[in-house]
Amino acid sequence: MKRSSSQHAGIAVLTYVVLGVAGFTMMLPILWMISTSLKSPGSPGLFLQWLPRDEAGRLHLYWGNYVSAWEAFTVESAWGGLLRNADCFLVFYLNSLFVSVCITAGAVLTSSLAAYSFARLRYPGRDKVFLGYLATLMVPTVVTMVPLYVLVRQFHLYNTYWALILPGMFTAYGTFLLRQFFLTIPADLEDAARIDGAGKLAIYWKIIMPLSKPALATLTIFVFLHSWNDFMWPLVVIDDMAKKTLPIGLASFSDQYGTEWTLLMAASLIAMVPVLIIFLLGQRYFVRGIVLSGIKG
Repeated sequence: MKRSSSQHAGIAVLTYVVLGVAGFTMMLPILWMISTSLKSPGSPGLFLQWLPRDEAGRLHLYWGNYVSAWEAFTVESAWGGLLRNADCFLVFYLNSLFVSVCITAGAVLTSSLAAYSFARLRYPGRDKVFLGYLATLMVPTVVTMVPLYVLVRQFHLYNTYWALILPGMFTAYGTFLLRQFFLTIPADLEDAARIDGAGKLAIYWKIIMPLSKPALATLTIFVFLHSWNDFMWPLVVIDDMAKKTLPIGLASFSDQYGTEWTLLMAASLIAMVPVLIIFLLGQRYFVRGIVLSGIKG
């Protein structure tokens, strides 16, 4: 039996209501972070009141937490002495931006080259090599951390930016994602380019890459978000405060005696700004990337 227009409208309204409630529920932690970051240190009801209030119960927004979080610590030198006695958060930002951009650029380059090899080139054992490469996705990162740390020590990369950048430049997931997209590109385009005298690298750079902008943008977002939020690996391989990244800097607001919650929430919101910008600029590619991972090759 066909549904009437009123039934369709009722289902649509119910769907929007459910999605709205779910979205608001997911926003609650962010709203709590914003509220806590605007409360004065030691204010009553730090965890019980949603709105920041003073002792008289009046609404009071304390913006000093952002300044205090930015100026909480200082470092003697960073970036080769270009910054001296700089605020730690400025140094953390520069370190995170530098490391994340380098990892993202390297991962997109290596993943696209490997994906092009697995998707468009023909050679003996190609599919078996790809399956072996894909099997590394099932190995937890914690398992490979110790041998990777030993390699970093042996190559004398400990406490350097190279230790942060090189391990993240190779990703099996990125190779799989791009390979699945490359398989959807018509082979006739390659044949036409080959007739015109283009070689394998020319086809990769002038045909495959321009047609794969959605997949490349998706991988860029995934890799940047992961490297920006990575905490464990920088904590293991970096001792120098001038080379630490933002996630480690956020942990500086907690110690064995307590946590400065107002400063921690303010610092967390400051750290979220680049992530929000990246996500807002590429959200359509972010959503499409989830669909791309299921394309059949």
